[in-house]
Amino acid sequence: MDDRPPQPPTPELARDGRSNGGTALVDAPPSDPARRLGLDVDGLLAPHVAAALAALDGTAPLMAGMARYHLGQVDATFGPEPPVVTRAAQGKRLRPAVALLCCAAAGGRPDVAAPLAAAIELLHQFTLVHDDIQDESPSRRHRPTVWTQWGVGQAINAGDALFAAAHLALYRLRTTGVPAELTLRLGEAFDRMTIEIVEGQVLDLGFEGRPDVTPDAYLGMIARKTAAIVRFASWAGALLGGADEAAAERFGALGLALGLGFQVRDDALGIWGAAATTGKATADDIRRRKQSLPILLLRAGADRADRDELAAIYAGTEVDAVGVARVLAMLDAAGVRTAVDARVAALHDEARDALLAAARPGPNPARDALLSTVEGLAVRDF
Repeated sequence: MDDRPPQPPTPELARDGRSNGGTALVDAPPSDPARRLGLDVDGLLAPHVAAALAALDGTAPLMAGMARYHLGQVDATFGPEPPVVTRAAQGKRLRPAVALLCCAAAGGRPDVAAPLAAAIELLHQFTLVHDDIQDESPSRRHRPTVWTQWGVGQAINAGDALFAAAHLALYRLRTTGVPAELTLRLGEAFDRMTIEIVEGQVLDLGFEGRPDVTPDAYLGMIARKTAAIVRFASWAGALLGGADEAAAERFGALGLALGLGFQVRDDALGIWGAAATTGKATADDIRRRKQSLPILLLRAGADRADRDELAAIYAGTEVDAVGVARVLAMLDAAGVRTAVDARVAALHDEARDALLAAARPGPNPARDALLSTVEGLAVRDF
């Protein structure tokens, strides 16, 4: 049985920013390949996110208010936020954009995959609410986190509500003509992917303070915690675009490599990124004693004396300025920055190769937008 959704002709994206296929279009800044393509990610997600969140409105208005606050839609009094605050709170929306672009690159219509993209975004936001609790993070994107506003217990409730809302968004695939069999298949994969994310978080918390975590173990953890959702977005989007099984798996490989590369680049920026672009102090991850990939590579290649020195520096609750300078010097002497940059480049090369093997050949604007995304993420500075 062919369980792919019926595919109307792929919309042609014209030079004047209009589409003959009904895809929402906006003027595009050059830094955003999806918008340059003419794909309004926010516009496609909005009705499905709104419909899912509407289910939270009931006898406990605090629940819906907390969810909408975390998404940047309302302030702490549940009044509307200015659009600029909402946009900042939403972040890059990389994951839903990848799902929509993979659908189009496989030959399909992005609007068919819009409920899936909304589900992915809501699930990602659920994980952030719970991450903020576990990490005791006081702020996210320059706003107080949910748990600091309403307490841990209520923040857990808000995260749980977003988890359920993500499923409601996924079930809306029926409104875009997706067969029930394919929706059920994607729903099962969605839940298995969520388990992977939680598994990664369990491993991450278990790694804290351990001196024996290896770079390979760390990469295995982020393959679950960070990259699993990008892999799912790519694979599922491609299936909704009409990709066959082999092509969908190659799209999945694109997502896995892209997700890994994204986190490793984050690790590099957490140590060497400029405060003016990252929004946090240079070497902040050292100050906070994070066991990111650069530190693990340093430890793995260091001699006994350097390992002992690094352990002593990381033994306190926070690394002081002298300790930060010393760790930076050790990283420099060991060539760790070059090694991390090379790994980022290799992962993005892997993503590019998987995309070129997976995408529909010939003129393919969505494939080209994805290529631009891959290239841009490899060198991003925020």
